[in-house]
Amino acid sequence: MRRSTDDENQPYSIEAQDTRLEAYVQSQPGWKIVKKFKDDASGKNTDRPDLQKAMQWAKANMIDVLLVYRVDRFSRNLRDTVTLLDELESVGVAFRSATEPFDTSTPVGRMMLQLLSMFAQFERDLIVDRVTAGMEKKAEAGEWKGGYTPPGYAKDPATHKLVVDEAEAVVIRLMFDLYTKDRIGSRSIANELNERGYRTRSGGLWAFKRVLTILENRVYLGEIHYRDVITLDAHPPLITPEQFAEAERIMDSRGESHSRRATNNSDYVATGRLNCPKCKHAMIGTSATGKTKTYRYYTCMKRMKYGKDACDQDRLNADALDQAVLDSVASFYGNQLDLIRDAVNEARKVYESSHDTVTAELNTVKARLKTVTAKIDKYLDAFEDDLFDADDDAAKERVRGYRTEQKQLRTRAAELREELENEPTMPDAATLEQVNTNIRTIIKAGNPNQRKAVVETFVVKIKLTGPGRMVPVFRVPQTPAPTDAANAKGAEPGISDSAPKGVRVCSSLVELRGLEPLTLTLPV
Repeated sequence: MRRSTDDENQPYSIEAQDTRLEAYVQSQPGWKIVKKFKDDASGKNTDRPDLQKAMQWAKANMIDVLLVYRVDRFSRNLRDTVTLLDELESVGVAFRSATEPFDTSTPVGRMMLQLLSMFAQFERDLIVDRVTAGMEKKAEAGEWKGGYTPPGYAKDPATHKLVVDEAEAVVIRLMFDLYTKDRIGSRSIANELNERGYRTRSGGLWAFKRVLTILENRVYLGEIHYRDVITLDAHPPLITPEQFAEAERIMDSRGESHSRRATNNSDYVATGRLNCPKCKHAMIGTSATGKTKTYRYYTCMKRMKYGKDACDQDRLNADALDQAVLDSVASFYGNQLDLIRDAVNEARKVYESSHDTVTAELNTVKARLKTVTAKIDKYLDAFEDDLFDADDDAAKERVRGYRTEQKQLRTRAAELREELENEPTMPDAATLEQVNTNIRTIIKAGNPNQRKAVVETFVVKIKLTGPGRMVPVFRVPQTPAPTDAANAKGAEPGISDSAPKGVRVCSSLVELRGLEPLTLTLPV
C-alpha cells in the first residue's frame, strides 16, 4: 500500500486500500495475509522503506504473492516496474493487482502490466508538469516557490513572499561587507562569524562553502529565479547591485565562483587515501589562484571548513605529492620484488596461524545461524497455523530480534569465508610484469581518471610520517584465478578498460608486518 499525500487529498488512502485488499484476499481460495507493507512516499522511484522490505521478503521466500490495489501503488516508473517484476519472477513470487486483471505468467498479461505502468508514469509526469507550472506561476508573481527559505529572509504566510528577517539579515550584510570591503576570503569570513558567536539557522558552525553560496545568491538583490523565470523586485533586497557585482568580480578573480571552484577530483590522485596526521580527517584537493598560475594543495577538511583553530596542519603541495605517489606506484611492482615476497610470506604466516581459529568461529556462526533460522521458521509455521495472534507484540519483537541476529550472522559468515578463501600468494613474474607494464603505460599516456584509478586500485593508504615524508601502503596483486572462481569472488579484470586482463587485485591488504616500509621523500 502506498499514498503520496495526506488523507484529505488522497483518493486511495492507506485505510481504503487496506480494506479493499483484505476483501480481495478473502475472495481468493487458500490465500492468507502474512505481511502488510505501507509507504507514505512518492512512486517516482524505489527508494521506499516498506517496498524494499517487501522485496526482501520475496527474495527470502517468505511470501508467494505480492498484492497491490493498483499498479501505480507499486511504482509510477515504467523502468522500475519492469525491473521489480523481473526480480519477483526470478524468485518465483507472483504479482497481482486487486483492481486490474492481468496474469504476469503470460506474454499478454506482462504486456498489459507494462501498458498500465506506462500510464502510471504518464500520470506522474502530468503531476510533475502541474507542480512545475504552479511553481513557475509563483515565481512570476514574486512569491517564494517553496522549500527552505534563504538565510536573511522568512516567508510571509499571507502573501507567500519573502520578508526580511532582521536578525539573520545582519549576518548576511556582514558577509558581503567583509568580502567586498575588507577583502578577506570565504574561509576567513566563516572563522570570523564563528568567533563572533554567529551560528547557522540550525545552530551549526559556518563553513566557507556556505558563505560562498550566499555571496553568489541573487535572491539578496530582491530577485526570484526558477528555471527560465526571473522576477525582479520580488521582495526587499539586502544588498545593493553595486556590492553584489563587486562580490562577483572578486569571486571570479579568486577562482571561487561556482563555475570555477568545482574541482575535478580526478586531478588529485591521492584523494581518499590521505588523512590528516593531526586530526585524522580526510585531506582533500584544493586550489588557489595566484598572479600567474593556479596552485594545487591537499588541505585538511576540518581546517578548510572551520579554520586553523580547528586544525593547524599545513597544506601539502599537491603537485609534488601526486608525482611522488605515481612514481612510487610505477617503480614498486618492478623494483621491490624482495619486499613483495617478504610481505606475502609474513601475510601467509598470519593466515596459517589464524586458519584454525577462523574455521572454528565459522563453524560456530553456522551452527547458531541454523538455530536462529529454525526459530524463525517455527514462528512462521505457528502463525500460518493460527497458533498465535498476529498482533502479539511480544512475538513480533522476538521474531524481529531473530531476524536482526540472522542478518548479522550471515554477514559474519561471509566475512569469515572470504578470509579463509583469500590465502595470500606470491604473484608470478608474468603477473607482476603485466601489472607493472600496464601501470607505467597509464601513468605516461593515460588521462587523469585512469591515473587516479591506478592509485585507487594499488594503493590502500598514504601515511604522512613527517614534513615532506610519506609512506604509501600497497596492495599485492594475485596470480589469476579460474574465471568462474574470480567472478564468484567479485574480482575485477583490472583497471578501467586499460587494465591487464586476467589480473585480479587482493581485496584485503597484504600488510608489511614488521618490515621496513618504502618511504618517499617529497620535495618542499
